[in-house]
Parts: sequence; structure tokens; C-alpha cells
Amino acid sequence: MSRYHSYLLSSQKIILSFDGAEPFSAFIKRYFTANKKFGGNDRKVVTHLCYCYYRLGTLFTTVTTEERLLIALFLCSTVSNEVLQNLKPQWNEQVHLSIDEKLVILGLPFLASEVFPFSNELSKELAANEFALSHFVQPDLFLRIRPGQKENVLNRLKNAAVEFQVINETCVALPNSTKVEEIILLNKEAIVQDYNSQRVGELLLNLKSEIGNQKLFVWDCCAASGGKSIMAYDLLPIIELTVSDIRDSILVNLQKRFAEASIKKYNSLVLDLSTEQYKKAANSFQLIIADVPCTGSGTWGRTPEHLSFFKKQKIEEYALLQKKIISNIIPSLQQNGYLLYITCSVFEKENEEVVSFAQKEFGLELIEMKILKGYDSKADTMFAAVLRKTK
Repeated sequence: MSRYHSYLLSSQKIILSFDGAEPFSAFIKRYFTANKKFGGNDRKVVTHLCYCYYRLGTLFTTVTTEERLLIALFLCSTVSNEVLQNLKPQWNEQVHLSIDEKLVILGLPFLASEVFPFSNELSKELAANEFALSHFVQPDLFLRIRPGQKENVLNRLKNAAVEFQVINETCVALPNSTKVEEIILLNKEAIVQDYNSQRVGELLLNLKSEIGNQKLFVWDCCAASGGKSIMAYDLLPIIELTVSDIRDSILVNLQKRFAEASIKKYNSLVLDLSTEQYKKAANSFQLIIADVPCTGSGTWGRTPEHLSFFKKQKIEEYALLQKKIISNIIPSLQQNGYLLYITCSVFEKENEEVVSFAQKEFGLELIEMKILKGYDSKADTMFAAVLRKTK
């Protein structure tokens, strides 16, 4: 058996043993730890084959797993590949073609809904076919350059001789595998933050023009790793920041990141917003940032195993959770204060329908709403809306 057939066989074994109960990245790391026979290059090739396979979703299930692996590798490759060169040299010569052209060469029936099986749940602004095809492309890694650090960051990237593209004054795109932590001072000089996550900052800047230069009391109520908090700190005038999340371990990690970002003054608390309100005081905040738990369906280009293992009923479960969170944070919003609602979901039930819920149940006024499409920029797709409390 050739080395390349061995790669295919190993990939098949891994795929058969993965049940979707944990992130594939964690599973395959444990798999390689338990199976020491794989060298560094072997691990890289097999991991890439598996990820390509999951990018197909349920597409082309009538062919063998080995053939699906090769098809997936062909569709996801843009440069010559050693596995294709040895097993499908005629395909390897055509990896530079567009995905549409490759599909013609394959001559197999293509349905976007077989790549992304939940197309009927998409927000209406999204193009189902383009969105489905985008899953064949590995998204880029993006940096948000912090104020005053642009020249420093760009020089570090140039000196490290890494490939990068300047998107705008504060955003840089790099290949996903770039080890940026070895090149720049993360959090101090730049933040690892998806392009469309950065574009949520456009809504913050629009708010800045409404609010002026007054001191803002801001609550990042589902703070996670704190990326939105740091962005608010960078973009808005003086802010009094409160952060919360459901587990203390999350806030411990956030504390470390804030220290690296030189954010020293803030309040933090553990809070389960699915069951309780923040009891500090009613009308406490002029701005609440709610980057709520969601399906993450706009990020499945990074975690394509979800195309095979995600269950549709989870959409309703997340939408219900989001409505509970909204219900529990609104009492803490000042009169004429703003709610910035964010998801990395592409589903209407988690996006527009939750905004409609906030308007209907709490009389919030919709100021701005955006679907931030990632399928034309090798980025995640996100949703963001700004609402004002007028009653």
C-alpha cells in the first residue's frame, strides 16, 4: 500500500470513530496522542483530509468514503497537492479552477442544501448557494490592530516574512495556520478577531456619533474571551465597563486577556442570564453588548464537522435561550440606552426573530440591523442589531 493510500485509510478510520460529541479539533488531537505512529507531516495531511471531508456535509454520499475524501480534497484545494498528484493527477492539474468548474469536471449532481442542510432556516438576505459553497474554503485568520499599533504590527509581520493582506486601517488577513502569537504581542498590539466581528465596530462608531463624548456605562453581558469589550474600549470614549459570563473560569481567562490589553478598571461577575437578572440596579447601563450564545452556524467554515452532526432542533433551543437573555438584561438598560445584539449565526430564528421579539415585548426601537456576510471575504458570517429603549 502506498503512503497516500495509507493517508486515506487513516482518515477513514478517524471519520468512522468520530461521533460529533466534541469539537473535531479536540478529538483528533487526542487521537494522535494515542496513536504515536503518525509523524508531523502525516498528522498534517490526515487532519487536512478529514476537514476537507467534513466540508462536503452530506454531499456525494453515493460514492465510497475514499472517493469522497479525494473529491473533497479536490474541491477544497487551490494549489498542487501531493495526495492528488499521486492518486488523481488529472484532478491535481485542475485545482486552480473555480469550484463551479470543478463540479462540472466531477459530473456529480450538486445541491447546496446537501452541503448546508438548513438552507430554509437562513436569514433572507443570505444567498443559499454562495453560502453553501463557501464551506469549501478555509476562512482566513484576522487581526484587529489596536490604536497606535499599526506601524508596529505591519513591521513585525513583514520581518517575519509571513503572507498577509491589509483589509483596512485596522484589519489584517493572514493564512489560518499563521502562528501570530510568535510574531506580535497579542492583545496588546492586536487582537485575533474575525473580519465581520470587527465590522460590528461600525455599529459602535455609529452609536458614538449619537452619544457624543460622555462617559458610558457599558455592560458586556456574555463577555466570553472579551473581544467585544476590548473593541468597545478602543472605539468609544471613556467607558465604565462591566463584564459577565456564566462560568468563573471564563472570567479568569478574560482577566488575563484584559491585563495583556492594559484594561485595568472594570467590574466582573458570574451570572447565568438564562435564569436571572443583574440585580445591581435597574437602569444601570447606557449600552449593553449582548454577543449571545448561538448555534455558531456562521462560523462552520472553521468547524465544518457541524455540517454533518448539527441537529435542527438546536436552532429553536438557542432562540429560546436568546429571548430569555434579552428578557433578563433589558431591566438594566437605561431609558434611551442602547442594546447591541450580536450572533455568529445565519439563522433567522436567532437573528431577525429575536430582534422582533425585543421590539414587541419591550418596545425597543430598531436603529440599525446588519447581516455581515462572510462568504465573499473568507470570513465568518455574523448578525448585529442596535436597538434603543424608548419606554
